[in-house]
Amino acid sequence: MAKQTSQYDKIFRENLEAVIPGLIRTVLGINAVETEELPDDLQHTKERKPDVLKKITDDTGKVFVLHIEFQLVDEPEMVYRMAEYYVMLERKYKLPVEQFVLYLGAEKPKMKVSLDSLWMQFRYRMIAFAQLDYQVFLNSDEPEEIILAILGDFRDNDPAKTITQIIRRIQETAEGDFTFKRRFNQLRILAQLRSLNTTLEEVMDSIAQFFSEERDVLYLRGLKKGEARGEARGEARGEARGEARGEARGEQKAQIRFVRGLLTKMSLTVEQIAEIADVSVDFVRQVQQNKM
Repeated sequence: MAKQTSQYDKIFRENLEAVIPGLIRTVLGINAVETEELPDDLQHTKERKPDVLKKITDDTGKVFVLHIEFQLVDEPEMVYRMAEYYVMLERKYKLPVEQFVLYLGAEKPKMKVSLDSLWMQFRYRMIAFAQLDYQVFLNSDEPEEIILAILGDFRDNDPAKTITQIIRRIQETAEGDFTFKRRFNQLRILAQLRSLNTTLEEVMDSIAQFFSEERDVLYLRGLKKGEARGEARGEARGEARGEARGEARGEQKAQIRFVRGLLTKMSLTVEQIAEIADVSVDFVRQVQQNKM
């Protein structure tokens, strides 16, 4: 979980400025006409660094501090953490404070959103991505925001077909091959963070043609089986040689499957596919001509 959390953190740090305007408008329902960046270091008796901190003027003229936290797992102490933020922010800026926790986990969050003690009442708002219609993000024109559709609710739609939609929208909005490849890889990571509506292995199997399998669950599982067979043969022929052949065959099969998926599902040139799949143009042409 620690490794997955660090991967998700990296994606959001890279994409934050691109996705925040859309999240404020479509997810939080705030019509901002002016946004000002605020320093994210809050230090009185302790130091805190909010995920997102902005001064907002909305379309009614209301001015307030917007504080957003992204959360992947249930955090029992979250309500106290948000209360600490609230007091420090109101003390520093002398403005109303609007707080949101955007929960990215697959399960329904169990975190408390309010405190009701003898001398203090406090509440913040929580929005679970798993309960948001994925089309909220799919309809964006920003590829950084479109990849968040993988964390939304697919309703009763087929996961493989839905992810095909997401990939096509990323392709349509990404500026250049480098951006497409980068967002595509981020999508693959987020797909592994989300259990979706079925098991991870089933989803990866159904959309394997889109994903670079050398890092994915099914490929690793198949590779282990191939290595085991290679080791068995290696007992008779030399273990190292058997493992090398088994690994090479497994990698080539993954590349062929990946390239074939790009050829059949995406409107890309042979050169673009070679770049994305990290193979030669000749390799792509051989797959295209069914020679592999």
